[in-house]
Amino acid sequence: MLRCSLACLLLIGVSLPPAHALQPIQVGEGVYAFIGDLGEIGPDNGGETGNSGFIVGSSGVIVIDTGVSFRHGQAMIEAIRRISDKPVELVVNTHAVQEFLFGNAAFAELGAPLLAHAKSVELMRERCQHCLENLRKILGAQAMAGTRLVLPEKTVDQSITLEVAGRTLELLYFGWASTPGDMAVLDRDSGVLFAGGLVSAGRIPALRDGKLDSWLQALDQLGRVRARVIVPGHGPAGGSEIIQATASYLRALDERVQALYKAGAGLIDAVDVATLPAYAGWSMYPSLHRQNVLHRYLQLEVEELGG
Repeated sequence: MLRCSLACLLLIGVSLPPAHALQPIQVGEGVYAFIGDLGEIGPDNGGETGNSGFIVGSSGVIVIDTGVSFRHGQAMIEAIRRISDKPVELVVNTHAVQEFLFGNAAFAELGAPLLAHAKSVELMRERCQHCLENLRKILGAQAMAGTRLVLPEKTVDQSITLEVAGRTLELLYFGWASTPGDMAVLDRDSGVLFAGGLVSAGRIPALRDGKLDSWLQALDQLGRVRARVIVPGHGPAGGSEIIQATASYLRALDERVQALYKAGAGLIDAVDVATLPAYAGWSMYPSLHRQNVLHRYLQLEVEELGG
């Protein structure tokens, strides 16, 4: 049965635009990924910048992240149905970033249980309503029609192994990394690892919510996981080299900002001169790298003050 928010839209004569077809890429036995656009959220890409995916087990389907909108979630469901008619037994939100979670509403309409780390749910509750308002401004009312914040009702607070839909999943939590509740999901049968916000391939990772030192520690632990294929939060799937590349960028960022900070550079000067030419070809470098420099500089100030 449709929930009230969608039903009310229909009653007042506002029809939702048809969801466009998404094309899943098979990355393992029974495992598929939706690879998003590498750019910034905008009308040209419909906000579909974050990766997601699904795993087809013997009795059902497991979904990893749900996209930027109700419409995006619908498109995911349609793509899943082209491959399997089995019920969705679990939806996992790997972290609390807008392009990964607003499709929850579409899966809630199916009655699928939603799961995330407890700290991710806290962050969603704290700020995602504001994110939704911004997305409506950027993408427009039509693209965001029917979208609402649906919080996962199931939570974990540490790494855990689950048996779901005939598959064995390892939900991996290494502490506060890119966000407080970052989780990676390993499908043990196929060896496919959905790395969520921990890993970015060919796109500058965002430090805004992150703790750099613990993020690097998390990447070190993630690199020890035996995975055949890694699906990052942004960018194409790959092997362990994409974990290493994310870590290399974060280390280079830290070294550059630390050197400027110790040399007495001010915040504005540091943002202007802390370039990393080796990563200039990565998507979002002009904007996200500058933001990362700012965030790391401010973190160093806090650390110096003993915060």
